Amino acid sequence: MKTSKLFKSTVLAVVIFTSISGFAQEKMMKKDKMMKEQTVMVGGAEMYPSKNIIENAVNSKDHTTLVAAVKAADLVETLSSEGPFTVFAPTNAAFAKLPEGTVETLVKPENKAMLQGILTYHVVAGKWNAKAVLELIKKGNGKAVIKTVSGGTITAWLKNKDVYITDENGNSAMVTIANVNQSNGVIHVIDSVLLPKS
Repeated sequence: MKTSKLFKSTVLAVVIFTSISGFAQEKMMKKDKMMKEQTVMVGGAEMYPSKNIIENAVNSKDHTTLVAAVKAADLVETLSSEGPFTVFAPTNAAFAKLPEGTVETLVKPENKAMLQGILTYHVVAGKWNAKAVLELIKKGNGKAVIKTVSGGTITAWLKNKDVYITDENGNSAMVTIANVNQSNGVIHVIDSVLLPKS
């Protein structure tokens, strides 16, 4: 009888230990996977290639205005989808360059269509890393005209070793951080907001 109880206790202990160690092992494997990922620091946060554009962007302290605008424009679902997308992501400082009150006006519900047009003007279908963009610039003899998801075009060009993006109004933004890989595309951080022709 005592032997039977002892045996049952031992089996139970082994089962509990196995479950706990299995759970711990799974947690460690997930942590290891994230540690092995080639992350890029943006806005004080690591951007993980295994996360999508939205999952990463919400952690960047430099992109709170962009994230708020994406939410106001109802584009969270789109930018969380499979894609792939290339996003030229303006920082908070880029939005601050716009005339005073512009952002506040754009995020109003009645201006949703206009906001969607501006935000999708920063998005290109497909995954275009820096190397691919540079190849396009070279192919176009120094300029690459790229169609955006909004239907407008932006122009990529090179000044010294920096890539610039010019909008349809002739305003330019510099790529400050390139190749921030996402599970559904890539982000290139830019220092100005691009505006389509109104």
